[in-house]
Amino acid sequence: MKVLLLNGSPHTKGCTYVALNEVQNTLHEEGIETELIQVGAKDIRGCVSCHRCDQIGKCTFDDIVNEIAEKFEAADGIVVGSPVYYGSPNGTLTNLLDRLFYSTRFDKTMKVGAAVVSCRRSGNTSSFDVLNKYFSISSMPIVTSQYWNNIHGFSAEDALKDLEGLQTMRTLGRNMAFLLKGIALAKAQYGLPQSEEKHLFTSFPDGL
Repeated sequence: MKVLLLNGSPHTKGCTYVALNEVQNTLHEEGIETELIQVGAKDIRGCVSCHRCDQIGKCTFDDIVNEIAEKFEAADGIVVGSPVYYGSPNGTLTNLLDRLFYSTRFDKTMKVGAAVVSCRRSGNTSSFDVLNKYFSISSMPIVTSQYWNNIHGFSAEDALKDLEGLQTMRTLGRNMAFLLKGIALAKAQYGLPQSEEKHLFTSFPDGL
């Protein structure tokens, strides 16, 4: 089994990395393979709603998003990490996730997802909520921990002093490994949940 980790911070070894690395080390202890990709400093444009991906099967902007899409399809789980900017995740990361989740047509059902956020003081839970929405719209179980998946600090050195935050990340890693293994067993015995052939798409007239 393999988990993909995305670091949405522009700082390669900053607070977000400290959190993700704690999760990654715990996954390794549980026998889960991982790959950590640094994306926060990349030049990633947002989705322009051209719907070209419906025709070509990938995003029309052929950049790191399409590279990650292949890795995401092959992975059993994904962890996305972001610093908090003005009470929200890093815009570079949300640009990537908007395009990644919209342009990929492979079934994400029962792939496991987790979000991790780092902040100096506040804005963590609002950022956490934004990131979790990508999973909840994709039939992906969301991994929880003993507390919301956040770590505090202005620098990596600060984050390493957040003992509760580090413990939260280790618990997250163990819970994710357990869920991955449990889903694998269930898929082998029962298969994936049956889905309806076509997703219904309802729009409402103006005024309702």
